[in-house]
Amino acid sequence: MAQSRFATEPKLTDNARMIAEKRYLKLEPDGSVKETPREMFARVARFIASGDSDTSDKKKDYSRPSQKEIEELENSFFEIQANLEFLSGMSLLDRGKEDLVAACYVLPIHDNIESIYGTLANAVVLHRRGAGIGYDFSEIRPEGETVSTTGREASGPISFMKLYDFSSEVIMNRGAVRHAGHMGILRIDHPDIRKFISAKQDYSQLTNFNISIAITDEFADALKKGTSYNLQHDGKVYGQISAEEVLNEIAASIHRSGEPGFIFVDEINRHNPTLHIGRMTSTNQCGEQPLLPYEACNLGSVVLNRFVIQDKRKQDVPAKDKIDWDRLAYVVKTAVHFLDNTITVSQHLLPEIEKMVKHGNRKIGIGVMGWADMLYELEIPYNSKEALELAETVMKFIKEKGHEKSQELGERKGDFGNFKGSKWDKEGYKHMRNATVTTIAPTGTTSLLADCNGGIEPFFALAYVRKNMETMGDTEMVYVNKYLEQKLKDEWLYDKELMRRIAGTGTLASFDKIPDRVKKVFVSAFDISPEWHIRMQAAFQKYTDNAVSKTINMPEEASVEDVAEAFRLAASLDLKGLTIYRDKSRDQQVLNLHNSK
Repeated sequence: MAQSRFATEPKLTDNARMIAEKRYLKLEPDGSVKETPREMFARVARFIASGDSDTSDKKKDYSRPSQKEIEELENSFFEIQANLEFLSGMSLLDRGKEDLVAACYVLPIHDNIESIYGTLANAVVLHRRGAGIGYDFSEIRPEGETVSTTGREASGPISFMKLYDFSSEVIMNRGAVRHAGHMGILRIDHPDIRKFISAKQDYSQLTNFNISIAITDEFADALKKGTSYNLQHDGKVYGQISAEEVLNEIAASIHRSGEPGFIFVDEINRHNPTLHIGRMTSTNQCGEQPLLPYEACNLGSVVLNRFVIQDKRKQDVPAKDKIDWDRLAYVVKTAVHFLDNTITVSQHLLPEIEKMVKHGNRKIGIGVMGWADMLYELEIPYNSKEALELAETVMKFIKEKGHEKSQELGERKGDFGNFKGSKWDKEGYKHMRNATVTTIAPTGTTSLLADCNGGIEPFFALAYVRKNMETMGDTEMVYVNKYLEQKLKDEWLYDKELMRRIAGTGTLASFDKIPDRVKKVFVSAFDISPEWHIRMQAAFQKYTDNAVSKTINMPEEASVEDVAEAFRLAASLDLKGLTIYRDKSRDQQVLNLHNSK
């Protein structure tokens, strides 16, 4: 009888069904698929809703909900998933084991062998379960420094990054849920920074790592003034170096290899909600989630294009009047409850993580995907002032509704453990269940399941091949933009030969047959200047508690100076992180034009 409550049949594309079978659906012991997507969403809804019956993380006067209330919660959780309005990848990746872990963690590394190898052991435990982990290697003394206990020279932070990378390849990836992913971070003022900058220019090195440089206010000020800054470690100054010279080295490395990225560590801590218990010095593997040591965050994303009111789509009214704000508010609030419960039902694996995540800060991250889809449907160019204004409007609304729900849960279930003395306490909030509520993640295969574009990215191309995806083997998927296809049919311009030619270039820029008013709306990543990419990230960051995962795409012909200028703009707009990628700077990339080899 309970099964009949979950009657909505998810409308999945063929590609989405393939993703579900390869990655998410429950399996029989022989590896065959055991359930349908509808049954999967029902199973996940029941499991996550069970968190309301658990009293281990609730305040003393919390009363368990009735069976009817639990069933209503299950219905809500099922509905927003089955309608593809909200999805959380790690909840789906569990495949029915009810042995859930978070997607992202940060572990500490101190300047001693016990810490380095102890953290490596903990990383193995987490990675085998599919988690990505970030580390700040800045505490490790520079290469060549004398080790007092042995009298020998230290090998430096990069040597230990290579140790972690080797362990990932030989140990962690065997039998792991998904490929091990690390984020390695080093401060811009560490004496080994120049070695770090070039650490991944050889593609055979650190293959399981993303690397980012922690940018300080001191460096940013020196760059602005055209002066030098100190290289230092543990109170010792090793010399000075020109900020401009270092930025140029970084820009040249990014131009060649797409790395390193940046985190603006002082800006991150200006918004740290629990600064009273520690500074954040690292992020998860994709950079959108700054975390304290032993913290984790549970992420999920609202599918924005699902909230465009189709009957109003072509009406001559402001874009904001074409969005179903009531439904969006409901989904956001339900999603906050969903992610908070995810913390309760998850296995935190290490006692330090259990303490920090479940009883300390309870960070969650509601994000978005399908932003580019929404803009196409509303016929708003991504690279326009109107798009930036709508981005701020949408994200401000999501943040406000998310915070409202977190306050409500805090009052009913109990505030996060470190609430007293936190940013929220100081700002006069009476309750808050979660130290953070919003994050914009890259979404990856989750967006393929929802049949939308990932995160807040523009479409990579109007037709492309997706390959080299983790856990998908040699599978290649060809995507043709459905919105453009429909628009060309509406304009009586569609024909298969035209679509074949578009698939070869990925953009409309060179097609004289297509009107400028259509080209203006249907832009792809390389039609958009880096400035617009960065300003879009800044618009969303303004109302995001954590950080924003966004790739600043540059065409193959972009210069090193273009990369440096993008950094300067990002620093001026108070971003928390920055990732720049020049097309074809790597031999293998996930998104490729139809005629790319």
